[in-house]
Amino acid sequence: MRVLLRNYSLMETVKKLLPKPRKKIYNLGACFELVDIPKTSYNPSQLSESKFLEYSNLSDKLHLREVINKILIPRVVGTGNHTIVRKFIEKSLIDLGWNVELDSFHDKAPIKGNLHFHNIIATLNPKAERFLVLACHYDSKYMPGVEFLGATDSAVPCAMLLNLAQVLQEQLQQFRDSKLSLMLLFFDGEEAFKEWGPEDSIYGARHLAKKWEGQNKLDRIDMMVLLDLLGAPDPAFYSFFGNTESWYMRLQSVELRLSKLELLERYASSGVSQRDPTRYFQSQAMRSAFIEDDHIPFLQRDVPILHLIPVPFPTVWHTPDDNESVIDYATTDNLALIIRLFTLEYLLGGVGPASYSQ
Repeated sequence: MRVLLRNYSLMETVKKLLPKPRKKIYNLGACFELVDIPKTSYNPSQLSESKFLEYSNLSDKLHLREVINKILIPRVVGTGNHTIVRKFIEKSLIDLGWNVELDSFHDKAPIKGNLHFHNIIATLNPKAERFLVLACHYDSKYMPGVEFLGATDSAVPCAMLLNLAQVLQEQLQQFRDSKLSLMLLFFDGEEAFKEWGPEDSIYGARHLAKKWEGQNKLDRIDMMVLLDLLGAPDPAFYSFFGNTESWYMRLQSVELRLSKLELLERYASSGVSQRDPTRYFQSQAMRSAFIEDDHIPFLQRDVPILHLIPVPFPTVWHTPDDNESVIDYATTDNLALIIRLFTLEYLLGGVGPASYSQ
């Protein structure tokens, strides 16, 4: 018994000296390590309580649902449905007074051959010196013999951005002639046609990042916030990049304020994942994570990225079940509200030129 006690004491001493094992989360067979975010690393300049309450009450849930239904059709690049959705997004923003332009180009894709792609770029002030960019992709995956609607991937994110433009019409007016303004970016051709790879994926993002690099436009992007795989219940988000962690923490702050004011609808979780079961935006970072998405060509060119994608992915990812039945509208409305308030805090804060550390 004594020997066992001595060995046990020694083991406990050694354990205290060793670094604590990091929490892990698994997604599609990959293991990601979680790192706690230091609580003192960011002191956000928040909206006042009165403004926070005022803007929190702005919503148009019926509009959000109507937009989702308009986009929620198979919309593979090169099809008639794809054109219908593109024109719907364009018209929706033009009707709200946004400046809308297309970045159109041809590229060759496996199976489909030569295709015509169209990135949709919407700005309040095309001449602004700096932009906060909110982005998503509007094409759906090519799945032969299957009706793939792509509700979370990415009809809901597209609808969230159009809904933001609708709900915040009045509040965004002042950014039509400001130095800092807002850009909504809808990428085309995010999905692979045969097998994901450097030449068969993120067609629109690859083209636009290279184009803007040649035009010296990338320096005008303060930060790109990329939305993907949103709409399913119980999402968990993490900070992926250190140079935008302070802005990720602002999302945490907005969520916490809304929670304390009980302004989030059916704010609950199944608690099935290893995380805080009552939060969307977790207090850990995924430094080892490398999720390939539309942000990659911009990240490679030093554009600061905030990637809003849940980990694990929704269980319906890339299956025919990614349809309207998977959409949890309480979660969708809550996330849309958080993103709207985050956007207003960023723009109204009038933050100076970004000084992101790599």
